[in-house]
Amino acid sequence: MNSNNANIIIARASKDDVPFIMATERTDGYDAFVGRWDEARHLAALDDRNYAYFIAREAGHPVAFTIVRDWASPERATGVKRIVVSRPGNGVGRRLLRAVVDTIFADTYAHRVWLGVFPENARARSVYEAIGFKAEGVARGSAFFGGVHRDELIMSVLRPEWMAVR
Repeated sequence: MNSNNANIIIARASKDDVPFIMATERTDGYDAFVGRWDEARHLAALDDRNYAYFIAREAGHPVAFTIVRDWASPERATGVKRIVVSRPGNGVGRRLLRAVVDTIFADTYAHRVWLGVFPENARARSVYEAIGFKAEGVARGSAFFGGVHRDELIMSVLRPEWMAVR
């Protein structure tokens, strides 16, 4: 995928993007909502065919990334593991996620794209709903995050729903 949307270019990430990815995960205030991996885990995931990383660039500089898991899974359900923007509030995350979901449905046989969001993260939930994700329910204690088990609101969009609005 190489999508250009309002001066934002979205493409597959490479190992060269790991420093940006790690720095962005560690942005002040993200510790309550964004997971963090060490370099070895990111490098291993980049080499793993079950993961796909995408980077959004503006004027050649990275501004956001997302990690997709279960890429091309035989169950035809793909998960968005993480989506992080360096400067929230300017629509980059929304454009990145929309382009990534387009790519998942174009490049795989996925029937369902899902993600988990902490229920108190109203900003993220609003973005996900705006592009077509629907809340399915709460997976109690499904995320071990910051040393604590936390609930996740599971949201998804199905291929027929996505294609109907494209």
